[in-house]
Amino acid sequence: CEQVSPTLKQKGLIFVGLDVIGDYLTEINVTSPTCIRELDHLYQLDIAGLLMDAIENRLNS
Repeated sequence: CEQVSPTLKQKGLIFVGLDVIGDYLTEINVTSPTCIRELDHLYQLDIAGLLMDAIENRLNS
């Protein structure tokens, strides 16, 4: 994440899914990141809500 984050941010991508196998990044999903429901349930998150807030903040700035 730390290695690809600056480039993704520079390209304006605020929400992507990173597929990792072992120490290797195998895919960057920019159109359909998955596991939102699973992560929300497991960690009591609201990823979709946080994403909408980030998009709204980006549009208003």
